Amino acid sequence: MGLLAEYEITCEGLPFVVIAREVPEATLELEFHPSETQYTAFLVRVTEGPAGAVEDAFDSGAFVAEYVPVEREEETPCYRVQPAVSMGDQLGAYVDDVSELQALAAADADIDRMRVTQTGWIQSGWFADRETLDRFRSFWQRNGTFTLRRLSPAGDAGDADAGLTGRQREALLTAHEMGYFEIPRTASLEEVASELDITASSLSERLRRGQSHLVDTVVSYSIE
Repeated sequence: MGLLAEYEITCEGLPFVVIAREVPEATLELEFHPSETQYTAFLVRVTEGPAGAVEDAFDSGAFVAEYVPVEREEETPCYRVQPAVSMGDQLGAYVDDVSELQALAAADADIDRMRVTQTGWIQSGWFADRETLDRFRSFWQRNGTFTLRRLSPAGDAGDADAGLTGRQREALLTAHEMGYFEIPRTASLEEVASELDITASSLSERLRRGQSHLVDTVVSYSIE
């Protein structure tokens, strides 16, 4: 069923580390889907600290090509940031094998949380097995540091909601109770979102992440 891990990596070349140093009072959380050849757009949430100072750092930073504010369900400032450079150009001077780093993007893992520090990133997510996690560990031990902060087995079929966030669980239950999953549906996405007092796009994201987790923990378990 895999492993849930949280770990900290140190590498000054990682995106947004420079910004974390320039605006030390800000806390930045990232979402992105890495490809095997390049960085795609990042979603950057400023969960603490001055968003204006972060925007100024975006304007002066070499990594950022452009950024636009993104509306989210919370008031937390969020930006879609388009990188100005490729993964190789950004990290080529900091790691010994960019191609190995690119290959990690295709590993059997799902990194769902990233927080920027002044020296690197703190990441957490799901790994298919210890061998997959060790690939990440080995790479970053060679190219900086890797500190495992937490490790636990992923939930099994008898504990399917282990790993669901509270908001994902609330969204799934509310959608179920209102008939969103019925055939035919008796509630629309917008109606469920209104009940939860969030936007339809935010609800869609919560449902997608929650359903993906349930497939991993229930369907995959049944197939095995």
